[in-house]
Amino acid sequence: MPEPQLIPTGPDRTFWTRVGGRAAFERLVREFYRGVAEDPALRPMYPEEDLEGAIQRLTGFLEQYWGGPTTYSQERGHPRLRLRHQPYRITPDARDRWLAHMRVGVDLLVADGSLSPADEHQLWDYLERAAHAMVNSA
Repeated sequence: MPEPQLIPTGPDRTFWTRVGGRAAFERLVREFYRGVAEDPALRPMYPEEDLEGAIQRLTGFLEQYWGGPTTYSQERGHPRLRLRHQPYRITPDARDRWLAHMRVGVDLLVADGSLSPADEHQLWDYLERAAHAMVNSA
């Protein structure tokens, strides 16, 4: 019989663990992409044949960033976010739309109890900073 997995508690407990691990980040990202799929400004940045791939990459990136498995870097190397987004014209409007769809996902995690107020603040602060950093066009 396999040994049970122990979930760290106390100061060694990561954000990723606190909020529910991969399942929480996958809920966040899938909710985000539900909005993107209907957004005429953002949808063209995500080819239909690679939408599931985009979901898995963003989920993997976020879970790694927040203390989960390092699968993203093992499979794709350093995140290089600005470089990977350079081929796309990311305007302030695209940033705001991205944030609006991400807000829906964050609110879902708040509503289901995955995010405490402090965790919600920490996550949203990061997402806002990251979105602002991706803008590359006026």
